[in-house]
Amino acid sequence: MLTVDALIFNKNRNDLFILLIKRNNPPFKNMWALPGGFVDMDEDLINAVERECFEETGLRLKGFRQLEAYGKPERDPRGRNIAIAHYIVLNEKLEPIAGDDAKDARWFLVNDLPELAFDHYEIIADGIKKVQTSCT
Repeated sequence: MLTVDALIFNKNRNDLFILLIKRNNPPFKNMWALPGGFVDMDEDLINAVERECFEETGLRLKGFRQLEAYGKPERDPRGRNIAIAHYIVLNEKLEPIAGDDAKDARWFLVNDLPELAFDHYEIIADGIKKVQTSCT
């Protein structure tokens, strides 16, 4: 299985926020996670992350950059899954509208995250390092 995850950051003065969705389906139903999902067979990775972002948050975003691939065998209880994470830093906190597989979508301070699904703590930590080094 090939998936994409979207790290959508907002840098506001000294605070860094990330947009998360509350999952509406198993696995990890009702837990917070990065927006993302499965890549269609004929779909480019960047198109997949833009599509999943729009489907789950209502935000049409361009300018994602690839962060890293995540592929530990146990990362998804449904079976072998490789996720390609992408990130973007917004100058404003756009208002999300949960849709598709998302029950809710909300901004969180990166140092005050809720319990997360999958290996999303690890992915977010890598994203924070990338954003902090590129913004200094």
